[in-house]
Amino acid sequence: MNQPVALPPTFVSQLVAWQRAHGRHHLPWQQQREPYRVWLSEVMLQQTQVVTVISYFDRFLTAFPTVQALAAAPQSDVLSLWAGLGYYSRARMLHRCAQALVDQHGGVFPSTVDALVKLPGIGPSTAAAIASFCYGVPVSIYDGNVKRVLSRLLAFEGDLSTTAASKQLHEKAQALLTLGLASGAAAPCEVMPAYTQGLMDLGATVCHLRSPQCETCPVQSLCAARAASAQTQYPVKLKKLKRTTERWLWLRIQTPGAIWLERRPQKGIWAGMQAPPLFDSELSLHTWLHAQGISKVAIEKAETGDVIKHVLTHKDLYLTPVTVSLDQVFVRAPDTLLQGDWVPIEALISAALPAPARKWLLGETRL
Repeated sequence: MNQPVALPPTFVSQLVAWQRAHGRHHLPWQQQREPYRVWLSEVMLQQTQVVTVISYFDRFLTAFPTVQALAAAPQSDVLSLWAGLGYYSRARMLHRCAQALVDQHGGVFPSTVDALVKLPGIGPSTAAAIASFCYGVPVSIYDGNVKRVLSRLLAFEGDLSTTAASKQLHEKAQALLTLGLASGAAAPCEVMPAYTQGLMDLGATVCHLRSPQCETCPVQSLCAARAASAQTQYPVKLKKLKRTTERWLWLRIQTPGAIWLERRPQKGIWAGMQAPPLFDSELSLHTWLHAQGISKVAIEKAETGDVIKHVLTHKDLYLTPVTVSLDQVFVRAPDTLLQGDWVPIEALISAALPAPARKWLLGETRL
């Protein structure tokens, strides 16, 4: 293993100067460094591109202008506005966190990382973003972009798929910030917003995963990976995620004016959302249809469509759409089935549908 690279003391000042002159300043959540807006943007930006998040962010603020409004809203309303953004556990945790903030802190975000991370769904990096942006706390964010930037800057050879190496790099991130602040004249409260945003901007617009734009990087002279012409060798991740595959039949049972949607359970895929029923076999699908008293003729006329592939973080779903058309709604669902209801066609647009269901049922996607 190579010798550890010394922390560059001018990294913080160079990054701050670059961000103030050339960084991003137009994003909607930057216009007011208010904890609610910062928190909402941080959660939405997890594994999601900025261009996608902007419209969702604006819609959320219109519907829920305060953390109190978000806490008071039904979960179904939150999920409906989140529909199409993906990683729906974020929306459920966002709602839970808002309720905890109101119940435990009177709707006021704590100013310390230690207090923030005790709230549901707020991890160390999101807590650091709120604390540094809004309260000037000298703490480094530590998300995927930051890991990539710092692993290249320091030619960090630890395997970031392991907890030990990730913790070590996190410690270096904080040490780098402390060193930079100690060598500068400005107070942390003046530096931290630009430094935090600078880390985000550098990772998002310059230090790309596969094609880093080193010629425009404001800290290229400090980068150990660039000095060794080894930029794309970092970050080191030796353990690969194992992908799995699942195959389901997806039932669209409809009348001329409505579609049957079930409320997904609070755990598992699309938790808490509304979606057409899923079945693991033709037998289970037909058993369900017979239990509703659906006629044999209607079942025999069922139409099977082309398989829909939906990619999740660790698995691929192959969904075979099956459409059964009825003249009128059925009234009863067995007690063993998920909660559901007939949703009028005109109300589908506001339903809490996951992205593939929205595309299938409405012929559209928000992504």
